[in-house]
Amino acid sequence: MNQAHLTGPPMRLRLGGQVLPMVGRVRMYVCGITPYDVTHLGHATTYIWADAAERILRWHGHNVTVARNVTDVDDVLFAEARRRGAAHTMLATLQRASFESTMATLQVRRPDHSPSAAQHIGHVVQLASALLDRDAAYERGGTVYARTSEAYRRTALDHATAVERAEEFHDAPEDDEKDDPLDIAVWQATGPDDEVSWPSPWGDGRPGWHAECTAMVLALFGSGVDLHCGGADLEFPHHACEAALAEAATGVTPFARGWLRAGLVSIDGAKMAKSTGNLVLVEDLLREHSPGAVRLLCLNRPWARPWQYEPGLLDDAEATLEQLYAAAAKPGMQPGAAAVPAALLDDLDVPRAVAIALEDGGQAARTLIELLALS
Repeated sequence: MNQAHLTGPPMRLRLGGQVLPMVGRVRMYVCGITPYDVTHLGHATTYIWADAAERILRWHGHNVTVARNVTDVDDVLFAEARRRGAAHTMLATLQRASFESTMATLQVRRPDHSPSAAQHIGHVVQLASALLDRDAAYERGGTVYARTSEAYRRTALDHATAVERAEEFHDAPEDDEKDDPLDIAVWQATGPDDEVSWPSPWGDGRPGWHAECTAMVLALFGSGVDLHCGGADLEFPHHACEAALAEAATGVTPFARGWLRAGLVSIDGAKMAKSTGNLVLVEDLLREHSPGAVRLLCLNRPWARPWQYEPGLLDDAEATLEQLYAAAAKPGMQPGAAAVPAALLDDLDVPRAVAIALEDGGQAARTLIELLALS
């Protein structure tokens, strides 16, 4: 804990218009990768924002515990492994190592916990049992479905759009076994030809995606977290259903005190996504630009706002970074040195913090570079 930053008036994080008072320990969960391909800029943006939030909280004296999961039980991973003629476990291991290397280059701190879905199968079974005990789930044909038909009300979506999103994320709203199209599988029954399955009280199967994250959070942090991070596209169905499952199983609300969902990155007018091949790969960017410039590209904007990637933006970030280095070389303790961390606590306002650092220079610029790991 950095006691130097605990003097003066209380400093509280404001996020998305909501003040989130923190006392001592901060439990932080970050939705991680499905390890079947290389890291693109959309992924990196989420993890850089989560890293910045962690660093800001640590700067202000909090003991932050971070978990970032790996979804290594997923149909997309299994399909890619079949396409490559490789074992899904080997593919996941190789891609996870590549991702971790990229994160280290970008100075994203290693999480305290790196749970994987495969390590938490037993906790998903426990979650399904708890939901059944509370009549928040039902079992049919070896599949345990959670009653999540109202989860979409946690968002601004209407019912029809929620069903469309459920279909997009492969939640099978057309499944006739469900009581409601928006119910989700916590435990999915598998057949004799399925390549990956585990035993359960309801027969062989594997966990549903949303249940994996819920089980990992509950196993690591108890009934909930202080700050939950992920991409904006995960708000529904993933985050909404994850929270609904946890609250139904534990009876404790809210599951997450705050949400940090980084705005989506697009290219040529379309969302950056592996599934469409519409990608800007981080490893390509790092061949010609510094890690600090990539971080500043992602951070020097409102965190929740979607944005369009253009190569010139990275050149601009590189130029701004050079200006910050020059400003940091100035001597002295200008008033802006305190204003920089205050701006970052105010809804993670990096653009305002950058403007202060460039105007005041000296310690203000040095503080910003340190806080955001731009060196």
